[in-house]
Amino acid sequence: MTNRYLPRLAITCGEPAGIGPELVAALAATDIAADLIAIGDKDLLLLAAQSRGITLTLEPDDGQWHMQRLPGTLHYVHVPARAAVVPGKLDARNAAYVLDTLTRAAKGCLDGEFDALVTAPVHKGIINDAGIAFSGHTEFFAARANCSVAMLLAAPELRVALATTHLSLAQVPAAITAAGLVQILRIVHNDLRRRFRIAAPRIAVLGLNPHAGEGGHLGREEIDVIIPALAALRAEGMHLEGPLSADTAFLPARRAQTDAYLAMYHDQGLPVLKALGFGDAVNVTLGLPFVRTSVDHGTALDLAGTGKADPASMLAATKMAMELVAVE
Repeated sequence: MTNRYLPRLAITCGEPAGIGPELVAALAATDIAADLIAIGDKDLLLLAAQSRGITLTLEPDDGQWHMQRLPGTLHYVHVPARAAVVPGKLDARNAAYVLDTLTRAAKGCLDGEFDALVTAPVHKGIINDAGIAFSGHTEFFAARANCSVAMLLAAPELRVALATTHLSLAQVPAAITAAGLVQILRIVHNDLRRRFRIAAPRIAVLGLNPHAGEGGHLGREEIDVIIPALAALRAEGMHLEGPLSADTAFLPARRAQTDAYLAMYHDQGLPVLKALGFGDAVNVTLGLPFVRTSVDHGTALDLAGTGKADPASMLAATKMAMELVAVE
């Protein structure tokens, strides 16, 4: 037994037909030194544990801080599924259930009930198919907390933040504004200092166009939008490089001198990060009044119910949540 309280981590179970419940059960089976509070359907958790051969003991969350958690035990806040769940088979009737879990977890974090939040993957498509506009966890929690946020993917060798998140490629250029970049970079800079304890963050900013616009010949977004934003922030004392050509920005020599990158759109920076650190990468929402981390992958419907899903990213997300809470 330790002589200090364990951090209380809310763990949402994600899409019920995906691998989320299995990941939560696998996490509970570890000896990680945190009080894990699963937000989801307790019966699904028991079935998921059974699929992995895990003996899981579930206890209703009592809202108290504890000094010890035995492997294989899990506190829970029961949120019932709306319809019967078949692993690997999406059901739009359970879209509302998924949002119920996220709403409950966000409220608990905002009220100080939980120290941090770790989320299992959801399926954005089925939520939208149910008639509920949903672009992702990041945007959902920003709306709940009524604040501006930034998405950061962090792997052992690389951190990549995004200027735009879940948009079609055709929507990206209009979504990138000087004011928006200033806001995002301030969030990234502040949380690198506050949560990651980097005293003077070095941030590399990618251009939008090939070769960062080639002096305006391949697009003017760098000249008209990105460069003025960076100049304004450099005047505030930020250490910013760019705009850089994305095809060479991630070479080892550059990475060694960079604390984080800002990519202009989702598939500009994240393929590099996932190629280097898939399974070890963690999705972190910067700018929230609470710590939120998540896995770096999707619902893996083809693996649901097989007991074969790799919990490495779930474990990494939980460990990072604990590290970020520890510095607050």
